[in-house]
Amino acid sequence: MPDTTLPAGGLEARLRYNVNTGTKPVNETFGPANMTRRVTGKAEETPVVVHDGRAIRADLDLDVQGFEFVDHLTKVKNFLDPDELKSVYYPECVELIKKVSGAARVHVFDHTLRSGDEGQRAEQLLREPVLSVHNDYTEWSGPQRVRDLLPAEAEGLIKRRFAIIQVWRSIDTKPLLADPLAIADARSLEMKDLIAAERRYPDRVGETYQIAYNPNHEWYYFPKMRRDEAIVFKVYESKKDGRARFTAHTAFVDPTTPTDAPPRQSIEIRTIAFFDEDN
Repeated sequence: MPDTTLPAGGLEARLRYNVNTGTKPVNETFGPANMTRRVTGKAEETPVVVHDGRAIRADLDLDVQGFEFVDHLTKVKNFLDPDELKSVYYPECVELIKKVSGAARVHVFDHTLRSGDEGQRAEQLLREPVLSVHNDYTEWSGPQRVRDLLPAEAEGLIKRRFAIIQVWRSIDTKPLLADPLAIADARSLEMKDLIAAERRYPDRVGETYQIAYNPNHEWYYFPKMRRDEAIVFKVYESKKDGRARFTAHTAFVDPTTPTDAPPRQSIEIRTIAFFDEDN
């Protein structure tokens, strides 16, 4: 596995971390036609250094740092068209994840479109960038998601290695300048940093990890991401052999963003990747 040396410099940003109060936080959404969200728990903004990941992209490994930055052309013309997403983009992401991870089978189960423009969010029912350090699945909710989505196969599938892998990209035609995605080297994340939070949906209850501050966290971002670039990152891994299992990430306010920068527009695809090996 490659050993990454931190690049010199970086920019200082303020990331929103959870504070562990001993009470389980709750994050609740109310359905596709209601973009409001109810969140409990305590959070604090903490200054950190976020490094330019482009400088080390050749050394990044999904099983080491927990993420990779890739060139990825897409034939999608309109990311706001759900039919085109499912017929064109979903298959593109399946092949990308197979290539990056070595998975034998990839099941796409969800996507989220986000906008930094409040008016666009209200008009097109898009989600906001998440300005909070988190990981989307936990030790419990990773296997539970397989049970939810593939109930007839689940018990057999979770006996073998699987991972929940996401693909994130800007969907604007211009380079992304506002609210980029920061992602932490998985090796710098400790189990004591993970705070289980209840994730309530109209039809089910899940669980995510909110993240407590740790000065050892090593943060990266990829400035001026283009539409033909993507971040592939892992938010759950069943194999417990030292490889990356959870990857903390968050949108953040880049202090170098020009005041006239267009608002962020992005998409994240969520998948379960299955491997031909036992846990």
